[in-house]
Amino acid sequence: MKALIQRVKHAKVEVKSEITGAIDQGLLVLLGVEKNDTQALADKLLKKLLAYRIFSDEAGKMNLNVQQVAGSVLVVSQFTLVADTQKGTRPGFSKGASPELGEQLYDYFVARSAELIETQTGRFGADMQVSLQNDGPVTFMLEVN
Repeated sequence: MKALIQRVKHAKVEVKSEITGAIDQGLLVLLGVEKNDTQALADKLLKKLLAYRIFSDEAGKMNLNVQQVAGSVLVVSQFTLVADTQKGTRPGFSKGASPELGEQLYDYFVARSAELIETQTGRFGADMQVSLQNDGPVTFMLEVN
């Protein structure tokens, strides 16, 4: 399971011109689910994501996590994150979860996140338009096995 996280001043996701999720300060989380992922891995990734210290303290050092700055998260499913790009000029998706497993683990991740922090979402499997103001820019790839 992978999450590309971006520290944002604000972000939103739209489906067919309808805003499905929007946040101010916090994390835009692009979530990729692989075929061998489990709820235990989703829990592990969420724990890491919420504890990850990428927000500045009073001294300007990245020492605070999203909860410590009273931020929110916007979780967007991102199937292409799990693409194999090692060979050729076309991505391969054999590592990706089936749509059923992907949606199940995405929904699980979102539900667990919402228990701990203000959480907004995109719509699984939809054609989405994501807008954001990356703060920094600060972007990290988190992966758990």
